[in-house]
Amino acid sequence: MTKVAIVFHSATGTTKQLAAAVADGALSIAEVDIVNAEIVGADIVEGRFRNSSLIERLKDVDAMIFGSPTFMGCVSAQFKAFADATGDLWADKAWSNKVAGGFTIGSNMSGDQLNTIQYMQIFASQHGMLWASLDIPGNCDAEGRNRLGAQSGLIAHSRDGELHEIDLITANYLGRRIAQVAKIFAAANAPDSQPGLAAA
Repeated sequence: MTKVAIVFHSATGTTKQLAAAVADGALSIAEVDIVNAEIVGADIVEGRFRNSSLIERLKDVDAMIFGSPTFMGCVSAQFKAFADATGDLWADKAWSNKVAGGFTIGSNMSGDQLNTIQYMQIFASQHGMLWASLDIPGNCDAEGRNRLGAQSGLIAHSRDGELHEIDLITANYLGRRIAQVAKIFAAANAPDSQPGLAAA
């Protein structure tokens, strides 16, 4: 069974709706299980992320899909506190070779949401993870997916708390893509497979 974690913080509920669509997409792939890892306010104590059990649940997953609203051009403070709390794992290369992807949402059409995705990509790279892009040319397929045209990850937009249907469809696709890529890497690195990254 391939395990995909959805690690996200949601302030108003829109990021949580995207996370649900991402999870549905991942679960549409056979032999994939989801680990829901929502970052909530109670996880933060005096500015520091203190939910060690959430981090422990990520130990054995094959992939992580990060999600955060965009605040002031980057991830939320709650997501950043989570990221900062993984420093010991970084030193131990505990997440090396796991697959990663990301999504964000903002209230402006050009509110520096791309910087949020790029922060997540750098965070994943710090851990030696393998970033999977969205892999949909913007507005070029029959469904009009990836309507805002970001290739690094999903960028969504909402001003009133209502999500655009195309953003939810794109989120579903992101979940499916990460799950499929994670299955490929998990199979390649299984003990009975040909030598791969794990043996390199």
